Amino acid sequence: MGKVFHGVSTDSRQIRSGNLYIPLKGEKFDGHDFIADAIRDGAGGFLVQKDSKKRINQAFENATIIGVEDTLKALGDIARFWRKKSKATVVAITGSSGKTTTKEMVACIAGLKKKVLKAQGNFNNLIGLPLTILQINDQHEAVILEMGTNTRGEIGRLTRIAEPDIGLITNIGPAHLEGLKSVDIVREEKCDLFRNMAVSGVAIINIDDEKLLISDNEWRGRAVTFGFRKNADVSADNIKNNGIRGVSFTLKIETFEQEIIMSPVGNHNITNALAAAASSWALGIDFPTICQGLTAFQPISGRMEIYRLNTGVFIINDTYNANPASFREALKTLKDLKGDHSSIVVMGDMLELGDRAEEMHEGIGSLMADTEVGAIFLRGRLSPATAAGALKSNMPEDKIFFFETPDEIISHLSSYVKEGDWILVKGSRQTKMEETVQKIMEVFGLEGDLRNGIRGIVK
Repeated sequence: MGKVFHGVSTDSRQIRSGNLYIPLKGEKFDGHDFIADAIRDGAGGFLVQKDSKKRINQAFENATIIGVEDTLKALGDIARFWRKKSKATVVAITGSSGKTTTKEMVACIAGLKKKVLKAQGNFNNLIGLPLTILQINDQHEAVILEMGTNTRGEIGRLTRIAEPDIGLITNIGPAHLEGLKSVDIVREEKCDLFRNMAVSGVAIINIDDEKLLISDNEWRGRAVTFGFRKNADVSADNIKNNGIRGVSFTLKIETFEQEIIMSPVGNHNITNALAAAASSWALGIDFPTICQGLTAFQPISGRMEIYRLNTGVFIINDTYNANPASFREALKTLKDLKGDHSSIVVMGDMLELGDRAEEMHEGIGSLMADTEVGAIFLRGRLSPATAAGALKSNMPEDKIFFFETPDEIISHLSSYVKEGDWILVKGSRQTKMEETVQKIMEVFGLEGDLRNGIRGIVK
C-alpha cells in the first residue's frame, strides 16, 4: 500500500504532521540542511535530490525518502498532476504590470458567485504557483493564478503546470530586463502563456497594446478583447477621474452597459478593471455581478494607497514594486491628484533592468520634472541617473536630495510640505521603501484609521 501524505511543504519552518517535505536548492540556501527539523516537526516523508541523499543521516533511514533529479521540477510535476484531478476553472494572469491588482479584481468578482482559490501575495513563480495549485480541493470552482518571470522559459513551464482554461496578458513593457534583456524578449516570454494553453481555452487580449497583437501561431482559439477602443469586446466610456475618490466609467460588454464607480485611483486601474471584467466574462460571470465586484473592489496594500497625515499632507504608498511603466502611471496619477498643490517623490531604485537601468532611471527623472514634481528624494545606486534626467528637464538642483535611511528625509519633508501637498513613495520591492512610508506616518501621524485609508477620512 502506498504512503499517504497530508499536504506538501517546501519550508521546514511550516511543516505540519504528515506533510511531504520537498527541500529546494537556491544560490544561498539548501533545504536539505533542514531535514532533521522537518522530521522533528512531523514530516511524513521527503522528496530529495539524488545528489543530496548521501548527506541524509542514517538516523533517518526509517523515513519515507523519494529521490529525484531536481526537486523544483518535481514540485511542478506534482502540482500539474494535482491540477489535472481538479474540475475547477483555472485563470492565469501575467504581464509586465497590473497583474496582481487584476488578479485581485477577478477574485473579488468571481468570489461573489463561486468558491475561489487565489494566489496569495507574490506566489507567482516556479515555487509559489505549484504550492497554490496544491491547495485546490473539491469545493473550489475557480482558481485565479498569477505568473511572474525573470528568465526566458518560465512562463511556458508555469503554463504547462497550471494548464489554464483562461489566460490573460495585461500588457508588455520594460520589466525584468536583467534576465530577459529586451522588451521583444519580454513579449516572447509573456506570449508563451498563449502558446502553451490548450486551444479549447480562452485568451484575454489587450487590444490597446500593439505588442499584444497575437498571430495565428500564438493563438487559434477563442479570444475576448478588452481596451478603450470601441471594437473591444469589453470597453470603457465616459471616463472620469474623481480625485482622491477614485475613478468612474461606463463598462460595456456586448449589449450591456453600466456606470462603475471604483475607489482605486488612476486610469491604469480602469485598464485593470477591463481586463478583470473580460476574464470574469470568460469565466461565465454575469454582467451585474461583474459590476458589483468592480464597485466593491478596494486598493491592495502597497499599491497606490492614499492616506492623509495629521498635517493635512497626502501620502501615496506605491511601494509594492516598481518598473518604468508603473512609475509613469504613478506620476501621471500624482499630477492629476495634486492639482494646484506641490508634490514630492521619494524614490528607491527600479531593479532588474539590466544594461538599460541608467537610461530608464534617467527617463523617469525627466518625467518627474515634466509632470511638475516639486522635489525628489532619491535612494539607491541608480539615484545619480535619475537626478541627471531631472536636471536635463530643468528641475532645479536644489530640489533634488539623496538619502540612505528613512530618518534622513524627515527634517527635509517638514520644511517642504504644507497642507494639501502630496508625497509619492515608490521603489522596487527589494528597496523596502515601505519602511520610509511607515516612518513618515509615525512621525507626522495619520488622520483617521490607517486601515481605512482615504476612504475613511475624506468627506
